[in-house]
Amino acid sequence: MKKIITLLSDFGLRDPYVAEMKGVILTICPGAKIVDITHEVEKFDIRMGAFLLAVATPYFPQGTIHVAVVDPGVGTKRRPIIVETARSVYVGPDNGLLLLSAQKEGLKHVYHITDDRIFSKEVSRTFHGRDVFAPVAAYLARGAEASRFGREVLNPVKPSFAEPVLRGGKILGEVLHIDGFGNIITNISTAFLDEIKASEGRLLTVAVDGRSMTLRLCGTYGDAPSSKPLALVGSSSFLEVAVNMGSAEEAFKTKPGGLVEVSLSTA
Repeated sequence: MKKIITLLSDFGLRDPYVAEMKGVILTICPGAKIVDITHEVEKFDIRMGAFLLAVATPYFPQGTIHVAVVDPGVGTKRRPIIVETARSVYVGPDNGLLLLSAQKEGLKHVYHITDDRIFSKEVSRTFHGRDVFAPVAAYLARGAEASRFGREVLNPVKPSFAEPVLRGGKILGEVLHIDGFGNIITNISTAFLDEIKASEGRLLTVAVDGRSMTLRLCGTYGDAPSSKPLALVGSSSFLEVAVNMGSAEEAFKTKPGGLVEVSLSTA
C-alpha cells in the first residue's frame, strides 16, 4: 500500500517550490502518494496554516505523514521537528503550526530533527521545506522510525490558539479563522462547550473583541432567520459565530487572533 504524504504551505503555486519538494520526496520514495492540502495559506500566517491543517487531517487514513511549512523563522534557531500522534506523523517547524492538529489526535512524541545525514546535500538556510522536511517525510514513508532523526523534546512551542481557557464558567478563546462566507471560526471545541453545559438550543453570551451579543447555539445556519446572528458548531468541529445569509466578520469587526469569550446567557 502506498504511503500518503500531504503537503501544506504558504508557497502559492506560481513558483516551483512545491514541485521541488515533491521531486525530493519522489526521488527518495518513488512509491509515495502525495496529496496537496493547500499552498494558499496567507504568507507567514501560522494561525491560518494550523487551522487548515487541523481541519483537513482527520479525513486522511491512519499513518498518513503530513508536511506543513509556514515558516517565517526558517534558518534561525527554531527547531525542525517530527510530531507523532495516535494516528498520524507531522513534519515541520517548531513554531506552533503542528500542535493544533497533534493535540486533536492525541500527541505522543515530539523529536528534534538533528540527523543531517538524510538532508539534501546542500541545505539552503531559506528552504527547509525542500532540504529538510521533504527528505525526512520521504524516509518516514519508507519505514524509518521517527526517533532515529533526533532526541525527543518535551517543550514544543505551544501557541495561544492551541487551546482555550476555562475560567469561572466562561470560555476564553480566540478567532482561529474567518472563512469566505464571513463566518468567525473560534478555537473553542465541543469539549469546552460541554464543560459549561452549552447544549444546542441554549442561549450564549458571546463577546468577540469586546463586542457582546446573546446568541442561540443552533444546529445549522438556517436555524436562524435571514440576516440574524447565531452560534453553531460547524464542520470544523469548532464553535462558529455566523450570520445567516450574511457576514459575522462585518457584524463583529474582528480578524484572526481576536479575543472570544463565551458563557451561558442569564437572559
